[in-house]
Amino acid sequence: MHIELPEKRYYSIGEVAKAFNVNTSLIRFWEKEFDVLKPKKNAKGNRKFTPQDIKNLQLIYHLVKERGFTLDGAKTHLKEEKKKTLSNFDIITKLENVKSELLKIKDHL
Repeated sequence: MHIELPEKRYYSIGEVAKAFNVNTSLIRFWEKEFDVLKPKKNAKGNRKFTPQDIKNLQLIYHLVKERGFTLDGAKTHLKEEKKKTLSNFDIITKLENVKSELLKIKDHL
């Protein structure tokens, strides 16, 4: 899944949910379930996600929504085969970026 987010240090939960096309409650739920997600919270309790959190969310989204893993399955998969999963996910992400660029070029022709 290719998401469109501007280059920033921190993203609000609304921006993240809109980019992934999910509800904010799902993002909050995943934050509780997965230890790799650690958004910063300000004094009011608003969550601010870093670019590393966004990458982790992309990986979780890929495992749960696109590949059909259960939450427990995704947790164990991340713990046991994190390097292999990350390398495969990086390859998929790069190929999707190339595909989107090629489609943009095709539209301009």
